This record gives sequence, C-alpha cells and structure tokens, in this order.
Amino acid sequence: MALGPTAPPASFERARAELSARLAERRPEIEEAVLTRILAVSDSNESQDPEYVQGLRAASAVAVRYALAVIEGGEERPPKPPPVLFAQARLAARNGVGLDTVLRRYSAGYVIFSDFLVEEAERGGLRAAELQRLMRSQAVLDQLLAAIGEEYGREGAKRPATSEERRAERIERLLAGELLDTSGIPYDFEGNHLGLIASGPGAPEALRDLAAALDRRLLAINREDGALWAWLGSRRPIDVEELGDYATATWTVGVPLAIGEPGEGLAAWRLTHHQAKAALPIALRSPEPLTRYADVALLAAILKDDLLATSLRKLYLEPLEAERDGGEVARETLRAYFAAGCNVSSAAAALGVKRHTVTNRLRAIEEMLGRPLATCATGIEAALRLEQLNVPA
Repeated sequence: MALGPTAPPASFERARAELSARLAERRPEIEEAVLTRILAVSDSNESQDPEYVQGLRAASAVAVRYALAVIEGGEERPPKPPPVLFAQARLAARNGVGLDTVLRRYSAGYVIFSDFLVEEAERGGLRAAELQRLMRSQAVLDQLLAAIGEEYGREGAKRPATSEERRAERIERLLAGELLDTSGIPYDFEGNHLGLIASGPGAPEALRDLAAALDRRLLAINREDGALWAWLGSRRPIDVEELGDYATATWTVGVPLAIGEPGEGLAAWRLTHHQAKAALPIALRSPEPLTRYADVALLAAILKDDLLATSLRKLYLEPLEAERDGGEVARETLRAYFAAGCNVSSAAAALGVKRHTVTNRLRAIEEMLGRPLATCATGIEAALRLEQLNVPA
C-alpha cells in the first residue's frame, strides 16, 4: 500500500526538529516510563548490588537522551553511543546478569520510547512517509545492541592478569557464595569481621592506618569505580564505637567511609560487606566521615525503592511547600523536633523560640498534612533526611 508522497527534504527536517523539541519537553515523563518498564524486566539471578541497581537507573536515563539525540540528528549522523551504557554492560556481566536480560531491557525501553514517538508524530500531523523515515532512524538501536552485546562478551571473557586481580576475583566469588579454598588469602574468614567501603584518593592509606590503630588485620580489594572494599578481621569482637571515635578524630577528609555491622564467621563476613554496600550511597552524600549501616538501614532501603522515596516526598514535604516561605520554617521546626527526641521544650531551645511557638507550628503542620504527627513521624523524618541528602524525588 502506498504511503503517500515523500516529503521534501526541507519539510521533513522541519518536522523532525519540531518533533524532537516536543519529545525533549516530555523527557522526564519518558525517562520515568522507560525506567518503570525496564525494572519490570526481571532476572532470576538479578544482582542486588547497589552499584549495579543505581547504574541501571542512570543508564536508563542516558539511553533515553541518546534516543532523543538520534531523532534529532537522524540515521545519517547518529551520535556516538554514551560510554555509560558500555560501563553498565560490563557491570551486568560482572554481576552475573544475563545478556538476554540486558538486551530485553533495551528492547522494552525502545517499545515505550516508540509509543511516545508515534504519539507526538500523530499530534504534530506528520504524514505516514515522514513517520516511516523517523522510525528508520531508530535502526541505530540495532547497532547499539550489537555493540552492547560485544562489550558484555568481552567483559565476561576477561581473566584476571595480575595476582592482585586474581585475589580480587576469588574474594568476589566468595562473596557470591562459592565454596573456595581460602588458604591462599592472608585473612581469617572464621574470625570476627567488620565490612567497610571507602571511596576517593587516600582511601588505601586511611584504611591501613585505621587497621593499625585498632590492631586488626586488613583485607582490601580495589574496584574499577575507585571504591575500596575492605574488612577488618580479628579473633576478638570488633568494637564499632571505638572505630567510630577513631574515624571521627582522624579520618581523612574527603574519603567517605561506609561500614556494616560486626559479626563472626564466613556468613557474617558476607553480610557485613553487603551492609556496607547498602550504606555507601548515603555515605557518598553525607558530610559525616563515617556512615554506619545500623544508623541508616531504613534510608538505605528507601534509596532502593523509587516508589517509596517519591511517595514520602509527596506525602510529607510537598504539602508544606504551600506555605509562603515554601515550607522552610516547617521543615526546620520538624528537624529540630525530631533531633530533640520529639521533645517540644528542647526543640524550642534549639530553635531559639518560645515553647508555644513550636507547639503552634506543629499543629499547623498537622493541619497541612491532614494527620497527627504521632502517626507518621517515621515517614516524615525519613523524607527530611532524604531531602538533606539531595536525593531526587
């Protein structure tokens, strides 16, 4: 069936530019829809590594921007694929996420993007021939998928070259639950452990100094992202408070440190590491030198759940923004109130105001939220902490 006359080049380029502009205006909506679809594509061996999960979200947004750039430039001059997409493919390979899952996610995201493309094309009155040309430009996706597959394959085929890389591979396999001979690793896996992750220049020296000061054996491996996975080991239990006191006084500035919870035995060695990994995203955003998992377990769980993080903000922070000051005084009052253990007098003293002023503010906040503070204090405090960490809604 004929699709109608081909549009003149100038007309088509104008239509392409207009369509590209409309899609760009809807980019946040497209990114959210694509991410939702991508996350729905599951894998029975799916990695819970926070680095991989966060990278998946970031790569999804980058892929949408790449698709928009392809529409804008056309198949004749497609942009180069973003390095972030290849980095995420390597991360998927290292985390045991199947190539089939990786490619299915790209395909699922492409279907969602195409829906937006067709919708905007119809809204803009594009003819069938013009839409067909635009859809052909998306053939660049096939080239991208081929390149992603090759990158994944190269990463999967890599073998550690140095003794340090081989040791790191063995440690990662141990973390994955494999039963390996650990006699070649100078560390007692049956003793007491505390998992740590440090990031930034100076991290290796800072961890060595910490281990020496606390008289603990240090096991550490470097990661490609610059983070240092480490464990402090000992035959006697590890005092986290002692570590906290030392780190607060002497820890290297600009080196975020996330720690898990102490435990004994190989299972605890794995668990304390995963706790430190869960705490790392918060440590990277926090001004404090040390972030302990026990102190941020709830926030760490929220950071993995986009629905929960967004809902907390909409439920407990957005209603406050209706105030003339955008809710600044309300949030300041709530932070002081929670910091004081929900004691009105202590909060008033911290704020430098009268007790009844705080009481009146809290009443007004309850009216704005439509519920008593006592029924939602945990959610409000979590939303406020997320805001302080600059976590996007």
